Amino acid sequence: MGRKSGKTNKNDFKMKIPFLSFESSNKQIKAEILSSFERFFDSSWYVLGDRVKQFEQEYAAFNNVKHCIGISNGLDALYLCLNVLGVGKGDEVIVPSNTYIATALAVSFVEATPVFVEPNVNTYNIDPFKIEAAITSKTKAIMPVHLYGQACEMELITAIAKKHNLFVVEDNAQAHGASYKEKLTASWGDINGTSFYPGKNLGALGDAGAVTTDNQKLAIKVALLRNYGSEKKYYNEVIGFNMRLDECQAGFLTVKLKYLKEWTEQRQEIAGWYNETLKDIDDLILPSVAENATHVYHVYLIRTKHRDALQKQLADNGIGTLIHYPIPPHLQKAYHHLGFKKGDFPIAEEIAETCLSLPIWPGLKKEHIKTIGSLIQKLNK
Repeated sequence: MGRKSGKTNKNDFKMKIPFLSFESSNKQIKAEILSSFERFFDSSWYVLGDRVKQFEQEYAAFNNVKHCIGISNGLDALYLCLNVLGVGKGDEVIVPSNTYIATALAVSFVEATPVFVEPNVNTYNIDPFKIEAAITSKTKAIMPVHLYGQACEMELITAIAKKHNLFVVEDNAQAHGASYKEKLTASWGDINGTSFYPGKNLGALGDAGAVTTDNQKLAIKVALLRNYGSEKKYYNEVIGFNMRLDECQAGFLTVKLKYLKEWTEQRQEIAGWYNETLKDIDDLILPSVAENATHVYHVYLIRTKHRDALQKQLADNGIGTLIHYPIPPHLQKAYHHLGFKKGDFPIAEEIAETCLSLPIWPGLKKEHIKTIGSLIQKLNK
């Protein structure tokens, strides 16, 4: 916008606010990323080398856990978490009814059954007060998802798990650096999975993920399974998989991890601008943060009964948005065999029908937020 003149034209803001842009953050780190790639390229060591080890150590330290194991992607990370806990056929795992489908897929991959529990309609995270009603003799684990970047109410969740002798596996794909009662997400559970998909707050330049835990035995099992069940080359102790974090992506993540705090603070500042700009607009529900939780705003999500019309009108005015997520897992064709129908999880369904995610990324300016707010105010009349 205004690149040739160096000035920002009033009409430039009419577009061109994409839902997601890497331009500002990529520019900030470009020299370091290219240097990291050059070192990787020249090293002639491309799989499970020093870059993966360095990132694992630094991310474990960042997350205040003893162990981090680099994994190929977030879904594989969640699958390995359940696998090493012994969750399998005939078991049930409690998951939110409004999560991204990867959470449920990880449960299915170990041949267990996802049991959906409704979220708190204000925070969108799994409602701790609804969990116990879903526990059966088959329940093996609870998998809370720190959705949109807000930490779940983990103290209650872990207390319920302890009471019923259940495992806790956090899905931390959207909440790097968030906390509940000053304890970081992905440090509460027995073992936890995260994603570094490019659009995440801490994103690689391709697929990547990790497992975090304080349990050394579980960490060793995950490290074995991700690498063909092998600790020593050509000696395979168990039947494993190829689910390794790429050496190149590990280097990129090490660079980006240094900037995560700064970028998180930018997201929180942008969310504050949105809150101020949108607070007086009728029929608009803004994000709500639970007491003792922090929010790192992977997504800035609003809700309105006029969502579809608003999304179209914003698009017509050059404002990118997304819907997280248009179809809850229980209504996906992939889970038709579970026998659910529309109306079975009304809170998840209401959120899916009314939610809209607005642009939020490092580099957005207050003027952009005012422009978006003015459009929403105008279109809402």
